[in-house]
Amino acid sequence: MTMTSELSTWLADEAKAMAIYESGAGIGTATREQIAGMTGLQMMQAIMRGELPAAPIGKTLDFCLVHLEEGRTIFQGTPLAKHFNPLGTIHGGWTSTLLDSALGCAVHTKMPVGRAYTTAELNVHMVRAITPKVERVRAIAEVLHCGRQLATAQAKLVGPDGTLYAHATCTCLVFEMK
Repeated sequence: MTMTSELSTWLADEAKAMAIYESGAGIGTATREQIAGMTGLQMMQAIMRGELPAAPIGKTLDFCLVHLEEGRTIFQGTPLAKHFNPLGTIHGGWTSTLLDSALGCAVHTKMPVGRAYTTAELNVHMVRAITPKVERVRAIAEVLHCGRQLATAQAKLVGPDGTLYAHATCTCLVFEMK
């Protein structure tokens, strides 16, 4: 697949996800009543169907969830001038937040009913600057381990041509929701 056709596919995936978010529950936070009795995967699937609101951070930083399955997520981001550092490239905080979101949501898909997680450690390795020429990037995350108390995951951030911009790992604390 060429970079142009890959980018076209990415843009179509993004448009579909955004249309669902905008026509469904919108942007916000689900209530405890809305998620009662749901596994993490069921909750994430409900977000993707527009039945539960999508997290506000995605709208703030111009990224969204475009694919999920148990133990794996793909987030797509639009690097914009408002995300620049003083050198005119995308700020590392934007990259880190996008990767953390993909990693955390991948872990979330493994949570049984009544369990939650929080990121305890995030390691991000930037390997190439994201310049204004890069139209979109994808954070592709997968869970490596999910136990009763800890979960680990890894992710890579790539462009439509396959260029690697960053990779990350995380450790999450898993706990009982109260």
